[in-house]
Amino acid sequence: MQRRRMIRRAMIAASCLVVTGLVASWFVAGALVAPSPRVIGDPPRELNATAFVVKSDSGSLVSGWQTRPNDGNGVIVLLHGIHGSRLSMLDRARMLHDAGYATVMIDFQAHGESPGDTITVGYLEQHDVRAAVEFARREHPNEPIGVIGVSLGGAAALLASPLKIDALVLESVYPNIHDAIHNRVAAKLGPLSTVPATILLLQFQPRLGFSPQQLRPIDHLPDVGCPVCVASGSDDLHTTASETQAMFSVATEPKRLWLVDGAEHVDLFGEDPMEYRERIVGFFDEYLRGDRETPTRPLTELGTEPNTEQSTRFAAGLRSRL
Repeated sequence: MQRRRMIRRAMIAASCLVVTGLVASWFVAGALVAPSPRVIGDPPRELNATAFVVKSDSGSLVSGWQTRPNDGNGVIVLLHGIHGSRLSMLDRARMLHDAGYATVMIDFQAHGESPGDTITVGYLEQHDVRAAVEFARREHPNEPIGVIGVSLGGAAALLASPLKIDALVLESVYPNIHDAIHNRVAAKLGPLSTVPATILLLQFQPRLGFSPQQLRPIDHLPDVGCPVCVASGSDDLHTTASETQAMFSVATEPKRLWLVDGAEHVDLFGEDPMEYRERIVGFFDEYLRGDRETPTRPLTELGTEPNTEQSTRFAAGLRSRL
């Protein structure tokens, strides 16, 4: 009898733990996908910026700014990360303005001043990318178009591809949402991450209306149809160096890889503005303005030369996980 009571109590305790974990996971997931509104303020006058609003098939009216330099060398669409806004991309806009590029910055749906009920980690945001690129094409006819997508922004750009653009920069972009969730939970909980990460993934369909299988940006990389620069921090625990290598390996030529030595999941521009300008503006100068004879530093100088065989193995492993 005593043994039965102990077993019953253990089962009740285990059930309580499971229920508590499910409830906690539901609220954690809710916080991750909750809207992230904020007041943006006036466009920066020094960049000759103006505000605009465009309709997106995400269901949102997407708010943004466009900037115009004196000379039109091309236009770059800037796409922020999760819980950010166009303000997150303002320093990049200043850098590009100084280099002679116009920019288009938006707030994704459910971010900044763009309405929306839920952040969808790229699923709805891909429509906002298409709306921003089409706006750039209308406002800057006959000019080349580039895109910089940071984390969520890069994932949304890949899910929206092909965009018929001329160059694409992907910063700290997850290959698939399965690994993205597991990496982020593991960064907090270590080896205890498997169960809560799995519970979070199981919520996608009932909470957001689509499955994790529909969030695989890596599957779209071979079809972007333009030169690609894949960048991330070498010590990034959210988008690991191996995942970045895998993203690079499935992209088609011409392509570049930049692993920022010692950087974690941070703003790569803020980590090293001068190196960022050399790498990223140099990339756009080559493929948007045709400065193909502009000397660029070889990848080996920063220890970022890709191991093709290793990258291919990483890619094969990642693509087979789901």
